[in-house]
Amino acid sequence: MRQIIEGMKEQVESVFDYLHANPEISWEEYDTTKYISGLMEKYGCKVTTFEDCTGVVGEIGKGTPVVAIRVDMDALWQEVNGHFQPNHSCGHDAHMTIGIGVLAVINEMKEKITGTLRFIFQPAEEKGNGALKMIEKKILDDVEFLYGLHLRPIQEVRFGRSSPAILHGAAQAVKGRMEGADTHAAKPHLGANAIEAAAVLVSELKGIHLDPMVPYSAKMTMFQSGGSSTNIIPGSARFSIDLRAQTNEAMSELREKVIHLIHQVSEMYSIEIKTEFSAGVVAAEVNETAKNFMELSIGETLGEENVEPPLVTSGGEDFHYYTVKRPHLKATMLGLGCDLKPGLHHPHMTFNKDALLHGVEILARTVVKTFEEQSVVVNHPVADAKP
Repeated sequence: MRQIIEGMKEQVESVFDYLHANPEISWEEYDTTKYISGLMEKYGCKVTTFEDCTGVVGEIGKGTPVVAIRVDMDALWQEVNGHFQPNHSCGHDAHMTIGIGVLAVINEMKEKITGTLRFIFQPAEEKGNGALKMIEKKILDDVEFLYGLHLRPIQEVRFGRSSPAILHGAAQAVKGRMEGADTHAAKPHLGANAIEAAAVLVSELKGIHLDPMVPYSAKMTMFQSGGSSTNIIPGSARFSIDLRAQTNEAMSELREKVIHLIHQVSEMYSIEIKTEFSAGVVAAEVNETAKNFMELSIGETLGEENVEPPLVTSGGEDFHYYTVKRPHLKATMLGLGCDLKPGLHHPHMTFNKDALLHGVEILARTVVKTFEEQSVVVNHPVADAKP
């Protein structure tokens, strides 16, 4: 396998260079979908696109089990050198490149595929709802194992090392609007002061307490109220609150406490507060069998001494909707060490591109290992215990 991969270096770099130079934002990955579709057809994939959204699915092999690799496609809308533009500062260009690299490798080793290998190029990860769209399309219903990946910052994992699981936390945003009447600054008793209400809300958010062994946070990230006239007490305001929790259970509890707190502030200041919760993203639920396959593959690729433990991060990923919405899935995400710096979402993010071939080999080995182990289970089932 390694010989095949080493011979693909120029091809892999060419794919990356194209994707990096042609970023497209969430739900607008039209050219990216077309480009990826063409590459998959080149390797003999059965290709499926969608009339109502971007994204593309490719398949090789047939029958069961069905093993899938998911990669994300969208770029961020970001200010770069003084101009806003689509920008691949989260590594999705690398993820797509690695996905195509795995397809190219497996295409040379079709005898290792005793089932169906599905490639899911998913749109709109940055919006947090691309995975939900793919679930709606029912493309995960018959999948048994699902693998994803993400480049990791240098502060977490160095180049030449990798982790078999990323334990992302849950995240959700609350958008709110306080709706009341303005009043004269000399007559504060005739209205509600939205700024005072928001100040109490900010203060009380710090007083929310959950299990201290589980990381969580709730903080106001946007507030707008009032105008240029300094003698008007504003009765209306707009705000947003960012919620984070390391488990889905903690997020559910945090959300309820924030809702209760908003109701209390509303009653205290006699001001109507309307809220809208985003879909957000859920916390990771990692399958041990899938994680073990990935761990073995990292060891075979980089050496056992370069296998990192599962990575715990407060960052979010909509990948984990797959396992929450389809509990039968056995899934994990590769945390690929690549000396990424200064950090994810930095407008000038860079990484060691030699890690692209590491990612291709790790995922290709994981796929082959999964099919081999499932074949053993099917052909040599454990006999039922006799009383």
